[in-house]
Amino acid sequence: MNMFTRKTVVLLSCLAVPALAAAQAFPSKPIRVLVPFPAGGTTDIVARLVASRMQETMGQPVLVENRAGAGGTIAAAEVARSAPDGHTILIHNVTFPIASVAAALANRATYDVDKDFAGVSIAVYVPFVWTAPPATPGANLKETMDQVKKNRLNYTYGSTGPGSTMHVLGEALAREAGVQMTHIPFKGAAPLKQDLIAGRVNLGGDQLSSSLGDIKAGKLKALATSASKRITELPEVPTVRELGYPILELEGWNGFFAPAKTPREALDRLNREAAAAVKHPEVAKRLRDMGAEPVGSSGAEQEAILKRQMDQFRPVIKEIRIEG
Repeated sequence: MNMFTRKTVVLLSCLAVPALAAAQAFPSKPIRVLVPFPAGGTTDIVARLVASRMQETMGQPVLVENRAGAGGTIAAAEVARSAPDGHTILIHNVTFPIASVAAALANRATYDVDKDFAGVSIAVYVPFVWTAPPATPGANLKETMDQVKKNRLNYTYGSTGPGSTMHVLGEALAREAGVQMTHIPFKGAAPLKQDLIAGRVNLGGDQLSSSLGDIKAGKLKALATSASKRITELPEVPTVRELGYPILELEGWNGFFAPAKTPREALDRLNREAAAAVKHPEVAKRLRDMGAEPVGSSGAEQEAILKRQMDQFRPVIKEIRIEG
């Protein structure tokens, strides 16, 4: 090997080492998981269970941070603006596609769902359940709405913010049932649930996992679920389709997203770690005990469900003129 060839090999080796190190470096610092709601709700609980397990296997701290407000769009916007290196990710739920469509239609969007995010994994599927204080008239959502209409009750419903899932569903329900209800926005599911239990709000709804314990304890009344079929945990509670409100049917989930242009190596690692975390026996048991079904999907499946639900609710939001 002549001197020129030897120098060339050494130079190429020097160039290859940083590239290889960069590919293997993820994660090279703590990972931040942004939760768009306050502590105590389903999304927050899922985030902390998964993050705790991921931290044990990724060699870096996985830190959960709550960024509540604006129907979950504050946290989403922060992640969209973050460096696309996999170290800042978002966990969200079915509110993500709904609030994003509402904000876009109202010309208030601070990010583009199609361009600014990459799917990591659907962590869990969680049915959405409509709840009310125990003394609420009617055995189900239809009977309650009939009472509101018949007696012209001054009825309120709470949501986790303008353009959120419950905001859209509440307005759609009012239209379908022919009633008037006043929207009361909250910063998250936990404060909404507190006011429901106290009777300061007449109607609300959230993922089953944040309400199941209070329903079983008699602190909340379950009026309907938005699942496609009755759920095992509440077999006596009808679906919205059974009650004549098919427009309210939706698939509930919690999942992780990274900024667009995050390297494939980082996305794949995050996907593997998140999927393994939700399927870990201890984590999976805790998730099932709270009414969530562990999934651990691919990133492509996560992106597909997001697009499907945006397409599902875009005409609904246009029609009822939700301003996110």
